[in-house]
Amino acid sequence: MKKLSIALMPVLLAGCASSATPNYDARFGDAVREARQRMTINQDAGKNADPVAGMDGKAARDAAVLYQKTFTAPPPVVNVINIGGGVGSK
Repeated sequence: MKKLSIALMPVLLAGCASSATPNYDARFGDAVREARQRMTINQDAGKNADPVAGMDGKAARDAAVLYQKTFTAPPPVVNVINIGGGVGSK
């Protein structure tokens, strides 16, 4: 029993080990937030109440319908590997 408790002691003490990484966690995500901020052209765009000028409703709907129709049937398969003949051989 004593040998078993000595063998299990490192396993039990491992549960008491601290896994906190305060040096890493304090600045976690700063690079992503900075990159997102640099990619934003107009940071106050959400405050603009003017509607977006562009396509009218019918043209936008037609474009969306045409886009969705491109996914109804897969494109035809093209055989690009032609090894050793088939064309001009008898």
